[in-house]
Amino acid sequence: MPQQKSNYFSFITQRPLWLNILAGVVLGLFVLVIFFSSLKWITGFGEQQKVPSVMGQNIIAAQKMLEDQGFTVEIQDSIYVDSVAKLSVLKQSPESDEIVKKGRTIYLTINRALPPLVDMPNLVGLSIRSAEMYLQSMGLKIGMVSYKPDIARNAVLEQLYNERPIVAGTKIPLGSAISFVLGNGLGGTEMEVPNLVGLNFMEAKAYLQSIGINIGAIIADNSLADSASAFIVKQNPQVFVDLPTGERQVNKIKQGQLMDIWLSSTPPPTPIVDSIKQ
Repeated sequence: MPQQKSNYFSFITQRPLWLNILAGVVLGLFVLVIFFSSLKWITGFGEQQKVPSVMGQNIIAAQKMLEDQGFTVEIQDSIYVDSVAKLSVLKQSPESDEIVKKGRTIYLTINRALPPLVDMPNLVGLSIRSAEMYLQSMGLKIGMVSYKPDIARNAVLEQLYNERPIVAGTKIPLGSAISFVLGNGLGGTEMEVPNLVGLNFMEAKAYLQSIGINIGAIIADNSLADSASAFIVKQNPQVFVDLPTGERQVNKIKQGQLMDIWLSSTPPPTPIVDSIKQ
């Protein structure tokens, strides 16, 4: 067996050393040539192409275009912008017209299909300028602005969403429009002070709203459990004012002014003629 094994390598051992070295060098060069020749095919080196623009396109159309040209697509992020179409491409990386290797991954940022929800803030009492800035900081928009008589000029009296009052803390979509009712200062119409004594609270409130007068302070006695059914037993300003001459004169009030009322669970003891009903 040893003799037979040595015969296997006799073609090497029987040759001169320099010839074996030369054969090894030639073999090594051949392997290197084959490797570098196939490297371009393995890595795709030199196969480059221009990145197309998919900005503003729907994600489905953008993905199809990129994949048809040999790119791979990955959605990197999604944000919400109410001024552009839903599910449209807002950003791409690499950007359009860049030269990249074929098969490169293109990362896309798209517009969300549904806006995120935010909490409605309480803007009642703020100036219109402050309220608008607050809305902008939260990603909301200002809608319609209307006015009604009130001593607080250009202050927010009511906040509306879809034409209905909205309370603070209500969840609404980002980008929603909020409308405001503002005070326009004192009204120009002067009228007699209405007599509210003897009315219940809800009747008086509805009547004051109809003539542009606002309720100011509400003072209730300790026994009152439900203000809606309570009776008004006192008001300020009063219906009449006493003059220095001893005469009584009907008091005047303007739209937008306030009336303070006192509430009790029992009606006033002495019936008073109601100037509203005359």
